[in-house]
Amino acid sequence: MSKNITPELLQTYSGAFHADRSNQVACDAVMTNGLNKSCLNHEARRRNIHTFSVSLKQGSITNQKQSGRCWLFAAMNVIRSRIIRKWNLEDFELSQNYMLFWDKLEKSNYFLENILDTLDEPVGSRLLDFLLHDPVGDGGQWDMVASLTAKYGVVPKYAMPESAVSSSTREMGRVMTELLRGDAVILRRMASEGAGREALTAEKEKMLGEIYRILVICLGEPPKTIDFEVRDKEDHFIRESSLTPKQFYEKYADMDLNDYISLINAPTSDKPFYRRYTVKMLGNVKEGSPVCYINLPVDELKAAAIAQMKDGEPVWFGCDVGAYSERETGLLDPDNYDFENTLQIRLGMSKAERLDYGQSQMTHAMVFQGVNLDENGAPTRWRVENSWGDEPGQKGYYVMSDAWFDEYMYQVVVNKKYLTDAQRAVIDSEVIELNPWDPMGSLA
Repeated sequence: MSKNITPELLQTYSGAFHADRSNQVACDAVMTNGLNKSCLNHEARRRNIHTFSVSLKQGSITNQKQSGRCWLFAAMNVIRSRIIRKWNLEDFELSQNYMLFWDKLEKSNYFLENILDTLDEPVGSRLLDFLLHDPVGDGGQWDMVASLTAKYGVVPKYAMPESAVSSSTREMGRVMTELLRGDAVILRRMASEGAGREALTAEKEKMLGEIYRILVICLGEPPKTIDFEVRDKEDHFIRESSLTPKQFYEKYADMDLNDYISLINAPTSDKPFYRRYTVKMLGNVKEGSPVCYINLPVDELKAAAIAQMKDGEPVWFGCDVGAYSERETGLLDPDNYDFENTLQIRLGMSKAERLDYGQSQMTHAMVFQGVNLDENGAPTRWRVENSWGDEPGQKGYYVMSDAWFDEYMYQVVVNKKYLTDAQRAVIDSEVIELNPWDPMGSLA
């Protein structure tokens, strides 16, 4: 036996390949059509139809375009559904650009404050490397939305429409990241030369002024007041002038996001169920609520989500959207692709193992707008509102099999009133802090 790949070993591999004719058939198919198309399982498509026993109505499908704002789009879709229902509107959309502006500014402050809190960390430490990796990325979490809306409210989309940069954030993000990393160098150098916290904070505030200027140039300046003007389904005209974004949110959405709780399913040995978790140094608004999760068995996430939808309210959720998903039909199913038979391999990690070994984590947020229940009330498939425009799936809607929910769903956000007494008791229990790089610290 050798530690190296030898000519003899290569000859053995080649001989084994050509000894099985199915390998050449698979080779021809995959090289011609690509791996995913060659492995498509059409039976999965057949059984996951876009029909649901519980199906909510929503406005037009939204499109985050070339940006990582899914968590903001999903949250705005949940909030706008409340406005549409409450005010009997045919359609309505909130400004995701407005939320992006404040999120980027708050994340910049959050990053610089974390730099000031870790001045003793040596260059190259795991913590400092983590902070510097992606200081102002597009991703986020539900509690970060709650902090933003509590501080800044929301506005209709027409009050701060999309810009070229909000629809394609990579260029702005690259410049802001370089600037903020340079700011970290300056602050750490000042501290090493004896500057006190007051001087460092003053310098930080100057740095945030530069960030504000960049954001206004790229996204536009957020409105201080808005005029709300809309017609309802009965053609009644609704108008209210000179509302602040917070006044608009409080009156027209009338939705306290602090009434909602994040339920996660992370079946790893280091995270016992029925415990409350937070993630160190994860957030955007410095004075906002910390990110907080309750870890539960997956069936309890399903039950809470179903209860909320039966009451007519959609559900924000986070998942690993790239796992066994088919964009054209909008199907999320672990049987979508038969890689094992086509490639003659074994893919057998459990959900916990995928989390522990870096194979899976939450990557995308969407909204449940329905579920199909069998005659015994058990879910078989889920109706998903995505934010990738109306071309993928069925006019922008995806269908998720219940088996995919088991394997690649990590988080649902529901009103606390849908929790059981045992689940509600966990809210006030001692919180367990997870490391910043924990997979449950991933952002949608």
